[in-house]
Amino acid sequence: MPLLRGVARTAVIAGTATAVSNRVSRRQAGRWAEKDQQAADAQGYQDQQQYPQQQQQYAPPPEPQGDEMDAKLSQLKQLGELKSQGVITDAEFDAQKAKILG
Repeated sequence: MPLLRGVARTAVIAGTATAVSNRVSRRQAGRWAEKDQQAADAQGYQDQQQYPQQQQQYAPPPEPQGDEMDAKLSQLKQLGELKSQGVITDAEFDAQKAKILG
């Protein structure tokens, strides 16, 4: 019986240590991600301040070929992805969407 208690105690201690270690690792990873995001945001802001005249213009998606409705849907999906990734602004998205839909 004392052997079983010793094994159980060791298992509890090892489990607790693993849980604490995992929590510390997740918290540290979160802090690093937050720092990286802040650095990226700061760099983006500096770039905007330094080069305000260099606004990128994006070409409209190619004209639909073949089945027109499928092509339009495909273009709208691509625009939605670009917007969600932050590559284009809401205004650019709306302008391109209006062009696609006619």
